[in-house]
Amino acid sequence: MKRKKGLFLGFLLACLVAMFLLPAGVMADSEETINLKFSTWHPPASREVKTVWKPMLAELEKRSNGRIKTTLYAGGALGKGPEHFDIVRKGMSDMGYFTATWTPGRFPLTDVLSFAAWVDGKDVSVDIGNKVYKEALEDEFKDVKVLELNGCIQAFVWTRKPVHSLADLKGMKIRAPGGLQTQYIKALGAEPVFMPLGDVYLALETGAIDGLVTCPPLVLAFKLYEVAKYGVVATFGCVSEGVVMNKAVWEKTPDDLKVIIEEVVSNPFRTTGGLNQAVYGTMMKEIEAKGVKLYKLSPEQEEKWFARFQDVTKKWVADLEAKGLPAKKTVMIYDQAATDAGVSCVAVPPEWKK
Repeated sequence: MKRKKGLFLGFLLACLVAMFLLPAGVMADSEETINLKFSTWHPPASREVKTVWKPMLAELEKRSNGRIKTTLYAGGALGKGPEHFDIVRKGMSDMGYFTATWTPGRFPLTDVLSFAAWVDGKDVSVDIGNKVYKEALEDEFKDVKVLELNGCIQAFVWTRKPVHSLADLKGMKIRAPGGLQTQYIKALGAEPVFMPLGDVYLALETGAIDGLVTCPPLVLAFKLYEVAKYGVVATFGCVSEGVVMNKAVWEKTPDDLKVIIEEVVSNPFRTTGGLNQAVYGTMMKEIEAKGVKLYKLSPEQEEKWFARFQDVTKKWVADLEAKGLPAKKTVMIYDQAATDAGVSCVAVPPEWKK
């Protein structure tokens, strides 16, 4: 009896020693698994889903040795594009990709990530966005866990007829993604029209609109090259977006799995190689191969276009500063982050950079 009691006490002592010697959380986390539902508005057959989201989710499962299980909900499976932030916030999905620009006024300072800038890779845009988030945007996202923020790859104007100047664009009806791109279209003398990307093809085909502003990957994803045969290579910036996680789900996630999630998702485009700088050139060649004619503005026209974008920036700053928001400070934080990443932000007035 004494021998059995001794064995039991020895076993108990060994367990206690293990608890103190092993890193905190290891015993509690080592076998625990989680099931993550991931949502995005990108179409299931899009380049984003095929080369970024599916590989990203596979990498989460691989690095966690199967302890992270994932389910992908793409396109409109859980709701329309503008609903995707709330789809995550409310817990319909655990993690998801959302577009801040599609909910006007909700993330006012985050619009800075959609400034007109020459960003040709989502990996670079995340580097910029994450830095600006940490320095200026955290207060706008207190009810979720932000894993990454970015401005999309530079958008261009794609039209049914050739555009070589401000005069050509004047009066055209151009689909806008919202936010600053809407103001840029107005500033150039065109008429912005907001509609979901899924409705754009028919609107272009029937002549209800004359063109749209969007980034190259979405031209390919929605086959817009079939109805918009001309593109002007002059950056409009693009929408502000990113990956967020439901706060309650994040807090319940084992600490060791949190580390893996942040490693993989803090820059999913660099993790997967999807939509990075190398891919951008490939996409532009694909668009040209589809019969789209690309035009680069003359230096004189480019200067005129970008001067109007800078006027939009000044008004944007003035409007937000009037509401007590540190807009100009945020612009300068963004401009510095862009410069550090080798990116030129054409929407920032030159005199502000001095």
